[in-house]
Amino acid sequence: MRQDGWAGALVFLAKRVLAMLPVLLVVAVAVFMIVRLAPGDPAAVIGGNGATAEDLARIRERLGLDLPILVQFLQWGGAVLGGDLGHSFFMNRPVSALILQRLEPTLALTVGTLLLSVLVAVPLGALAAWRGGWLDRGLMAFSVTGFSIPVFVLGYVLIYLLALQLHWLPALGYRRLEGGGGAWLRHLVLPCLTLSVAYVALLARVTRVAVCEALAEDFVRTARAKGASAMRVLCVHALRNAAVPILTVIGVSAAMLLGGVVVTETIFAIPGLGLLTVDAVLNRDFPVLQGLVLCFAAGYVLLNLLVDIGYMLLDPRIRY
Repeated sequence: MRQDGWAGALVFLAKRVLAMLPVLLVVAVAVFMIVRLAPGDPAAVIGGNGATAEDLARIRERLGLDLPILVQFLQWGGAVLGGDLGHSFFMNRPVSALILQRLEPTLALTVGTLLLSVLVAVPLGALAAWRGGWLDRGLMAFSVTGFSIPVFVLGYVLIYLLALQLHWLPALGYRRLEGGGGAWLRHLVLPCLTLSVAYVALLARVTRVAVCEALAEDFVRTARAKGASAMRVLCVHALRNAAVPILTVIGVSAAMLLGGVVVTETIFAIPGLGLLTVDAVLNRDFPVLQGLVLCFAAGYVLLNLLVDIGYMLLDPRIRY
């Protein structure tokens, strides 16, 4: 890339990074207000059924919930700007420490699902566009089926078949990577397989459409006329020029996975950010819930930035 091209790319990245700040501010205000307007009182959950009105008042005072909402937000926002996401109401631990502790299972599940989806869906969609016939019809049927089956239903079916009946894989739980790569991988196969079915269906269908459009272009006919092999026409010419819409769907799928892990981690009892989110909602743990949503929002924005960078690397004609 020329020097002016690099300068333009750096300016674009700087603008996008600065644009993240108002997005995160809006998310912070929204989640702060929503969790406090939702039904439920953290003091009542902490105090239990036998707590008196005086007990609840003391708990609210200790947690700072008796202050005006604006004061609470300013205190929390100032702490976030300083890198402090607050302390959990129930676990009495910093929210950042809880998130870091639960980050590995969620990242492993997300990255594993995304890799499995890309490695299966992109070749499958490209071959369906190239060959057509029964492979194309089978892919379309699989796409409809993959979108129709809810994740929790598919998860329980796979647990029953592969774990309870065939005893091939563990049904529940998670093993950290430092405990051994074999056990870590075996505990990831079922949840990754469950979560990847819908994304394989989506990505394979988009790949098929994008490759079909690329195969109808003039440059493909020119490559064939020059005697290029079928594999070179498919991989180098058609698939490479169809990479931009495929990358878009990969980015959207990665962002959707951050939300999809909540259900999957609950089904397979994986102690990740999804299960931590469920516990925070049930316990009305405001600081944990606010920190998690803010981290998820930052992840969404970062993924969008990476997709834009991928556009520029894949297609030099794209400029911002």
